[in-house]
Amino acid sequence: MSLQLLRFDVRVVRSEADLRAGCRVRATSYGHRLPQLRDALEEPDELDRHPDTAVLLARDKATGQAVGTVRLSTNAHGPLQIERCAPLPPLLEEHLLAEVTRLSVLPSHEDPRVKLALMKAIYLYAMAHQVQWMVIGARSDGLVRQYRRLGFTDLLGERRSVALAHAGNLQHRVLGFDVTAAERNWHAARHPFYDFMVRTHHPDIQLFAPTQLRSAMPLAA
Repeated sequence: MSLQLLRFDVRVVRSEADLRAGCRVRATSYGHRLPQLRDALEEPDELDRHPDTAVLLARDKATGQAVGTVRLSTNAHGPLQIERCAPLPPLLEEHLLAEVTRLSVLPSHEDPRVKLALMKAIYLYAMAHQVQWMVIGARSDGLVRQYRRLGFTDLLGERRSVALAHAGNLQHRVLGFDVTAAERNWHAARHPFYDFMVRTHHPDIQLFAPTQLRSAMPLAA
């Protein structure tokens, strides 16, 4: 496994200041294309503080500026937002699912690896929490192509879209990602992201505090 340093770090939000920094990134990123959503995204919502939710934040190491964010929410104690708008296929029943929302990168930020590192971070977070599938809504063909490149597939049938109430009632395609099979699928396909996602250690992606790591270690006999 090779080691690669990034110009930014990715961490789980653990303070109100970091959460609001992530909201500013969301508002800027989405507001750039969908100005009607800017005001709503500038403030944290109820899901941001839910115990089944993790908000991740990317910060530029040189400036400390928040440059990217993503949110992952599981259905451990209740249905996902997307489940209230679209019936998911039976193959996802009885699985622990996570919905990816609010994936945002500042339009002015130049490093193309921010979005890929955020996707790696949520993949690692999902693996650590035994999530079997991730689901996501994509509102444009361009976004659908990006997620398909990572291994997401259509869950509702080709070209079918639904209005998502938590995304401004805009039409979205619903895509799913088999977390448990991802490494095997990437390897079999000789995927161009395989090395970045699996065979490269990124110490700047820090998802667990040292105390969490110690508490997760087995006790000595």
